[in-house]
Amino acid sequence: MATLYDTLGVPMHATDEEIKRAYRKAAMKWHPDRNAGSEDVARAAFQEIRDAYAILSDAAQRKVYDAVYAEQMQQWEAQRARHQKAQAEREAAARAADEAAYAEMVSLAMRFADEGHNRDVLFGVLLGRQCEPARAAQIADSVAALQAARREAAASRASTEEAADIASDGGADASSPEAVKTGSGAHQTAARGTRATHAERDRREQNDSEAQPAGGFSTLWFQFLNGLRF
Repeated sequence: MATLYDTLGVPMHATDEEIKRAYRKAAMKWHPDRNAGSEDVARAAFQEIRDAYAILSDAAQRKVYDAVYAEQMQQWEAQRARHQKAQAEREAAARAADEAAYAEMVSLAMRFADEGHNRDVLFGVLLGRQCEPARAAQIADSVAALQAARREAAASRASTEEAADIASDGGADASSPEAVKTGSGAHQTAARGTRATHAERDRREQNDSEAQPAGGFSTLWFQFLNGLRF
């Protein structure tokens, strides 16, 4: 909001002499005769300078102007404060509505993700609810990543618990009296089976050695018969 003081280029507390010097300097700068080619602009500026000096150089008019200007400034400041407050309230309400909408979209995506749907389905559902594409993509990516992390954590816990259960059961069975007894019995059974296998092998080898001469004689006899000429 420009003032008469701004027109002359002096502060509001300027003295009469400072106002006079500022007027002379501005008048010389914007006199139409000193602005060839821009007479119209210079003439308008020169007239504003003369009007400002006419009021500020008169003590009574300057006092009235200062009072009116101060009142106008108060009104303007109050109006600006009201405008800023209303603007802040509108922005706060818009942020609250946006946050509520965002929370609703996240909740919707989480529900579909819990049902086992993948990221593309989440994205499509959000678009169907009039969610902006960029926001829908961001929510779908985040929720899908969160669900994947949850599944991996659950699988890791289950694997760890299963391994702990197996280790616990195995240790208890191995140290129990029944396990020791069963292991001893299995060892004895295996030993008996090994001895039986060795005995059977020895018996076959003996039978083969006894049958070898007869087999050899039979072969020679057939060769003799084949050699005869009838």
